[in-house]
Amino acid sequence: MTGFVPDMVLLRPDDDVAIATRDLAAGRRLSLPGGGATEVATTVPRGHKIAVRTVATGAQVRKYGQSIGRATAAIALGEHVHTHNLGMDETERAHEFGTHRVHVPPIMAGRTFEGYHRGDGRVGTRNFIGVITSVNCSASSARMIADQFRGPRALDAYPNVDGVMALTHDSGCGLVPASEGGQVLLRTLRGYARHPNFGGLLVLGLGCEMIPVTALVENLGLPEGMVVETMTIQDSGGIRATVRAAVEKIHAMLEVVDQARRAPADVSHLVLGLNCGGSDGYSGITANPALGYASDLLVGAGGTSVLAETPEVYGAEHLLTRRAVRPEVGHKLLERIDWWKDYAAAGGGTLDNNPSPGNKAGGLTTILEKSLGAVAKGGTAELRAVYEYAEPIATPGFGFMDTPGYDPVSVTGLVAGGATVVCFTTGRGSVLGSKPAPTIKLATNTEMYERMHEDMDLNCGRIVDGTATVEEVGEEIFEAIVAVASGRKSVSEELDLGQDEFVPWQLGAVT
Repeated sequence: MTGFVPDMVLLRPDDDVAIATRDLAAGRRLSLPGGGATEVATTVPRGHKIAVRTVATGAQVRKYGQSIGRATAAIALGEHVHTHNLGMDETERAHEFGTHRVHVPPIMAGRTFEGYHRGDGRVGTRNFIGVITSVNCSASSARMIADQFRGPRALDAYPNVDGVMALTHDSGCGLVPASEGGQVLLRTLRGYARHPNFGGLLVLGLGCEMIPVTALVENLGLPEGMVVETMTIQDSGGIRATVRAAVEKIHAMLEVVDQARRAPADVSHLVLGLNCGGSDGYSGITANPALGYASDLLVGAGGTSVLAETPEVYGAEHLLTRRAVRPEVGHKLLERIDWWKDYAAAGGGTLDNNPSPGNKAGGLTTILEKSLGAVAKGGTAELRAVYEYAEPIATPGFGFMDTPGYDPVSVTGLVAGGATVVCFTTGRGSVLGSKPAPTIKLATNTEMYERMHEDMDLNCGRIVDGTATVEEVGEEIFEAIVAVASGRKSVSEELDLGQDEFVPWQLGAVT
């Protein structure tokens, strides 16, 4: 951070706004980060923006050294800058490719975690049994089956099994399997089926759906040792008979899956999903850059880290394209941005419909401001790959996956791609899990962390409190990733969250 005083943070010397670190009442005398002083012209809530120089109507307003919008009215020194005087900046961004590639140092090379080594060479961080549904018609049955193995003592006899979970969804029939929507669903389900955090699978269908159970596992190249069973309700004699038979199958499966043991693995085997939700004005200056630092540490050690939420990098994509390892990687990101512009327009909206009301209450005004803070989660490493939704994550290093900004859908895509740990930053207080991958929740501000500490893993608000640096918190996040990957439960796992947050992206017509 360029300038820090007790009342505000200025991120770049040429920024027009700073971020208030406490509620600032009108008339309060402030020291400016660059020297001098002013009075607060209008009340500025904590986490919101305050003008550190005057801005003319129509002029760009800069934060992070970038435009976050244009002034819709003249802005005076010391004035609150928000929706009443700041609007969208429609100026086209100049896109460069590969002009700012950074090879991050291997500071953490040689670090290990305790993971489950699978027969295909991948390493899981958990050892679940999944009940995967091919169609919504089998969802209730799948839940009945999984519920037989839930509870505080249900799996005491199988200490090396993390749980039995149902993966249910609202689709699977009424859509053409070869359509875009059908392919996205199939890719998502197959991605979960081959996830290294599963040691066993029961694939359950009704029996007459357009996507049959066999389509979820055939030619998938499942690793040796993976236990797989398939069933349909119609062939098994109905729901009650299906549940009874499935419970017997899973009891037999547990004996095999429980034989797995954790063993040391290089951190290069980790695949980290990066996501945020319920963002606020602190997200881009505390949790997101600290997570970006942790991401760089993992990438430098040979691991993989993947950013997502395409609508929430809009307006900051030029910062990613210049990090592209090849021009075609950057162009693929721009193609997905263009797809989203058309998609939003077809629905009668624009990508600037974001930020959400909660984001705005937390101090974010335009999608440009939100996106510039969001991309900080991706650190500084070169961009090596761009993936479509739920596409297998196959390239080590930093990558990007095209997902919606809706958190459960976005994280579902990352986990389907192979993310074995998820880090989730939040300023307003999102509560989310992502079974079978553990979620580590990172609070952007101390006030929310203290209010919701039972739902948060780490307080990144200490950065703006002045008690820790971005680098120090980034190292703590990295250590938390290693510890959780090795079996330490995150707070979302302690609450058994993550089954209901399996939400595949639904695209296309349903007939």
